[in-house]
Amino acid sequence: MTEIDKNKLKDQIHEIIFEADTPMGKLFDIILLILIIASVLAVMLETVPGLEDQHKNLFFIFEWAFTIIFTIEYSLRLYCVRNPKKYAASFYGIIDLVSILPAYLEIIIGGSAHSLMIIRALRLLRVFRIFKLGHFMSEGNHIINALKASRAKISVFLFFILIMTTIMGSIMYLIESPQRGGHPGFNSIPNSIYWAIVTLTTVGYGDISPITPLGKFISALVMILGYSVIAVPTGIVSSELTNGSNVDADIKYHNTQVCRFCAKEGHDDDAEYCKYCGEILNEQEYKKPEAPKEDKRKNSRWDF
Repeated sequence: MTEIDKNKLKDQIHEIIFEADTPMGKLFDIILLILIIASVLAVMLETVPGLEDQHKNLFFIFEWAFTIIFTIEYSLRLYCVRNPKKYAASFYGIIDLVSILPAYLEIIIGGSAHSLMIIRALRLLRVFRIFKLGHFMSEGNHIINALKASRAKISVFLFFILIMTTIMGSIMYLIESPQRGGHPGFNSIPNSIYWAIVTLTTVGYGDISPITPLGKFISALVMILGYSVIAVPTGIVSSELTNGSNVDADIKYHNTQVCRFCAKEGHDDDAEYCKYCGEILNEQEYKKPEAPKEDKRKNSRWDF
């Protein structure tokens, strides 16, 4: 098999595995999603005590059947791309690898590492690309961009909260320590800081609570102050979301085509070249150049 034939075969496999615009590609992705859902359900049902005892061998067969199928799929993905390292280091590449590793790790180190195969559920994110739900992914990117834009403000706010909980915990240790007749849980500053974090975030486990009147009063202030912990970061992110929505109002949705060289997607429907690496997207490089058209004019005495 020549190099061109190998590249043609890789491109055909790439079109089926990575792209959902063709009937075969969409069928492959739908079958893959069904297998992912089935494997996740198998991992979940295996942890049920009654089912595990009755169908242990069946779950073992399912586990390795799914693992072998996903291993073959991952190998084909590495085979059909021109730069396997880029795909392996990509978001989906890492998830695809991690989803099959637990079964093999269980052979090496033992234990119940196969329970980590529940991470295969992350592979269901491909459903947005397969069923043309690109605008959902765009909204997800919009939220991520808003969080990135507000990370400096949120970092300052969290640093302030960390200082405040340290001070509040130290104060409650002085007031509520067991030596002063307080709750046994306030026997150290770290435990008191833990109480301050739980109270300030309005979680309130109730395992540690003040007993003295002054401790209850300070606890009430911390509870009321906890509402600002929710309101401040929410307002910061909401502001960035509003600013970002004005910028991305005219966002353009793209097809599911994936570059064979850099494994990036998000190309326009009429794109011939990848906008990230500049390589050709389709199989046009294998088309034979058209032969020059012959000049059908009859020779005359005026032709030189």
